[in-house]
Amino acid sequence: MAPEGRNEARDQMEYAPLELPDTPQLTRNITHFARALRVAGLPAGPGRVADAIAAVAAVGFSEKAEFYYTLRACFTARPEHRVIFDQVFRLYWRDPRYLDHMMSMLLPAVRGAAEERMAKPAEKRAAEALLQGVERDTPDLEGGEEASEIEVDATLTMSREERLKTLDFEQMSVAEMAQAKRIIAQMTLAVPPLSSRRTLASSRGAQPDWRRTMRGAMRHGGDVVDFARKDRRQRWPSLVALCDISGSMASYSRAVLHFLHAVANQKGAGWADVHAFTFGTRLTNITRHMGARDVDAALAAAGAEAQDWEGGTRIGACLEDFNRDWSRRVLGQGAVVLLITDGLDRDEPERLEAAMERLSLSSRRVIWVNPLLRWDGFAPKAAGIRAMLPHVSSFRAGHNIAALQGLAEAVARPDDAGEKARLMAAL
Repeated sequence: MAPEGRNEARDQMEYAPLELPDTPQLTRNITHFARALRVAGLPAGPGRVADAIAAVAAVGFSEKAEFYYTLRACFTARPEHRVIFDQVFRLYWRDPRYLDHMMSMLLPAVRGAAEERMAKPAEKRAAEALLQGVERDTPDLEGGEEASEIEVDATLTMSREERLKTLDFEQMSVAEMAQAKRIIAQMTLAVPPLSSRRTLASSRGAQPDWRRTMRGAMRHGGDVVDFARKDRRQRWPSLVALCDISGSMASYSRAVLHFLHAVANQKGAGWADVHAFTFGTRLTNITRHMGARDVDAALAAAGAEAQDWEGGTRIGACLEDFNRDWSRRVLGQGAVVLLITDGLDRDEPERLEAAMERLSLSSRRVIWVNPLLRWDGFAPKAAGIRAMLPHVSSFRAGHNIAALQGLAEAVARPDDAGEKARLMAAL
């Protein structure tokens, strides 16, 4: 049986491999390749570089696939790292015209005969990593009889910030993600207050306060001088966020956690308390880490606390743990629950449905944020999604900044259902 990923490696070899130079030059090339991986987001430190050089010297590269698998074993520690590694590897080692390919990805798109191709996940990040420090030459379009005139349709162009708001988190480069985090840090998540059954004295209250009226009449010999009025007290609900940090949700979870950190540190937003939990194969309470003022320190502490980051997914088991250990503590006073997950679960659908039903009955609203909703043809075909959908109040997308802004509007409208009605009709 072929090793796992053999077909994937074969796809990376669509170009003839470059001639590998002598050992000193190869060492320099591997070092530069590791630097590009590090800029693209992989933990390719000096220790991994030394291991890669020693491994290549020991294994050799008599076959085309051996060099690829040797470097991948040294520079990737998790399955999600392979996406970035494969893109950088293909551009650096396989394609003889990789520089032109990367330039075409980073230059502004011009509408021509060829249709614009959307970059694959991490491909743009890999291009920027390899082009760091390389000057981008602008073609000379002036003069000469053979110079062709290029017409650019600017009627539907957007500003850089507007384009960034509609760009998928998974398609963002390192610089774009940094700018997106700055925009997310300024977003708010306001919520309307709830009317309590308890009342308080109010001169313009909607209800008469007969008890206070009779007390006042006793001070004047039984004559009613003034009618006292009262109104319902207003209280603020709590926000409880359950964020999926499995491998399929890694890019989106980090952006959502930045958003939750901004909400937790906002003053005057209206929330009584903000509680944050992460889950993959187990449930982790990261509420106290979200209270840190520095977002990088907060997410670093949360990542150290959650040992199952970018691992598997057991939504049903984690929700059962939350219902048993935390629901009575944090879901009182009409809490609003944000459930951030793609709904792809390995547990039994019946177990997940029972946990979702209890979560729905224990909270005021359950708003499901699912990045899979970005696809136009999305349908509730997975067993986990079909089990969860009937027990949520609203179903929203969460794949870009615009979707998070729509989520803020949905929280402010208690009657918002998002895409739930359409998807329920498809069940």
